[in-house]
Amino acid sequence: MQNLSKLATALLVSTLISIPAIAAEKAKSTAFATVNGTAIQQSTADAFIAEQKSQGAQDSPDLKNAVREELVRRELLVQEAKKMGLDKKPAIAAQAELARQAIYIRSFIQEFVKSHPITDAQLKSDYEVIKTQLGGTEYKSRHILVEKEDDAIAIIANLKKGAKFEELAKQSKDPGSKEKGGDLGWSSAASYVKPFGDALGKLEKGKYTETPVKSDFGYHVILLEDSRPLTPPVFDAIKPQLAQRAQQQQIEKLVNDLRAKAKVE
Repeated sequence: MQNLSKLATALLVSTLISIPAIAAEKAKSTAFATVNGTAIQQSTADAFIAEQKSQGAQDSPDLKNAVREELVRRELLVQEAKKMGLDKKPAIAAQAELARQAIYIRSFIQEFVKSHPITDAQLKSDYEVIKTQLGGTEYKSRHILVEKEDDAIAIIANLKKGAKFEELAKQSKDPGSKEKGGDLGWSSAASYVKPFGDALGKLEKGKYTETPVKSDFGYHVILLEDSRPLTPPVFDAIKPQLAQRAQQQQIEKLVNDLRAKAKVE
């Protein structure tokens, strides 16, 4: 009984606040449990058990008993919420509608991905495009980002007077690099916004930009410390990431197409 209690408690505090839609067998209409006259459907229990199994739980009587206890507790809390009239409050009804939409959307996307598989040929084509975009060189650079062009001009003037780039980088508004002397590590030019990447690709080793480089983020002063040939990862190593990216683009295109055709008033 102690083990059952621990498992039920773990389920109660788990992140499974809402039961996700899954591709399961036909929903059964029989009651899994009845709480104060309200039936908990077998299909609800099946969905909850399947989700637990997908996260590594072993199918066992203990799991089924723990799920039963969890669903009973949930139903008791729902009944108390309804007694308080919470189901009649517009804000709560709106949250319930958003949760319902999320379940349908998740299920639709799962089915869409299954019926529109990404081929290896497409992934290999994407891989070649990305390799071309990355180019054959990667750069080790530093930068100082400021809001105003005059500030960037002043930084360049101080560099010409012999000031250390790392010290001047403390005034950068880029939180990710300012405490590291402006260090950006190794990256291809294509990894940066275009004005930055273009300027970086034109610099000689050990040189900095002598005019401010404007981007959407502000004005940059860029120092190129070193460069080397870029060796991209092999296709098989990044195939999962390529597949995820392709699926995301596929879904985004679908949504954009639906939005373009929709009548919205």
